Amino acid sequence: MDHPIRVAAQVIDGALKSVADVNPAFMTTPDKAAALVELAAIEDRVGELRLRVTADASDVAEESGARDIGAWTAAATRRRRGNCAADLRLALALADRPVLATAVREGEVNLDQARAIAVSLAELPADVDAAILDQAEAALVAYAARFDPIELRRLGRRILDVVAPEIAEAVEARHLADLEASAQQRMRLGLRSLGDGTTRITGLIPDATAARLATYLHAFTNPRRDDADPEPAEARRTPHGRKAARAFCQLLETLDPTRLPIHGGDATTLVVTMSLESLRAELGTATLGNPAPGDSVDRITADEARRLACTAHLVPAVLGGKGEVLDLGRSQRLFTRVQRRALALTDRECRAEGCRVPAPWCEAHHAGAPWAAGGRTDLADGMLLCSHHHHRAHDPTCTSERLPDGGVRFHRRT
Repeated sequence: MDHPIRVAAQVIDGALKSVADVNPAFMTTPDKAAALVELAAIEDRVGELRLRVTADASDVAEESGARDIGAWTAAATRRRRGNCAADLRLALALADRPVLATAVREGEVNLDQARAIAVSLAELPADVDAAILDQAEAALVAYAARFDPIELRRLGRRILDVVAPEIAEAVEARHLADLEASAQQRMRLGLRSLGDGTTRITGLIPDATAARLATYLHAFTNPRRDDADPEPAEARRTPHGRKAARAFCQLLETLDPTRLPIHGGDATTLVVTMSLESLRAELGTATLGNPAPGDSVDRITADEARRLACTAHLVPAVLGGKGEVLDLGRSQRLFTRVQRRALALTDRECRAEGCRVPAPWCEAHHAGAPWAAGGRTDLADGMLLCSHHHHRAHDPTCTSERLPDGGVRFHRRT
């Protein structure tokens, strides 16, 4: 005689076969709504029963030589191993948490909510008293009547504030200290040139550092007024990831090298090496950095080098025909902080026609003769341009004209 659980599975299977050919298109709207809720509840209760069997099925894995019942289930049912492993963890958690298991069995908590509650309870420190743990379990199960899994996870992170406020702060402090120590050990950052003009950055950094970076990037990507964007339609189509990447590039260009650690006997700088002909011509290339033997050499266009020379703290090494250094520029070519403040007072925003990007988000540009052509870093020769229009100013496919009000208008070369 079959076990009652198998009999129940056969009854459910038979009931499903009886409606296999029924078309739900002919259901009324209220019937569809009710059926969706009822079937979801049944699905969760069947899932709980499967997990209940899973928790006591280690003998099945032992008999077949499988690593555990999760691995056996993945092979026997052709399911993803990761999903089966997650099911096993939840099954074992429910076996240890009778209040939660009963709530799932009776349909008061669905499986997604149960996972959120189980993870929240597992994240509580091991030295938390068992009675407090039971209170936390009961409280989260009660919250499941009103909150979805995401909200339950948020509540779970602060559940000690509810059930044990007298120890919550100390426990959280220890937990955060452990997380921060772990983050310091696990953080990584790698840069790999892809050979197509881009470099892939991969990393893992502490949350506090990531929050600071996000705040800095937001200063560049913060939405402006509707009339501030010279190309509003294009800006709306720009993916957020590209905006963030552009902001990251701008952030690096605005770093003050005098605030960085001493490197090689001088404040950290980056050398751009190019020929005198490339410096003066519209075409040409430059070498970026001072690579060590064996390192790859990064190449950029001369136009990009001239643009960087306006704002970035770079040292331009200009070479003559025989490779001798004709000029090793210094940071005096950059607009000083005082000059920047003066430009902010006079310009107030990007000077490109129709652009309203505010001064704090703009870059100082040599409006007269460019630095590469011997221009001077004088206040009278300076103007503020947003990053978009600063690129246009150094784009060989664009021309510009000064307007009577001191602004600048850009055109595509024809």
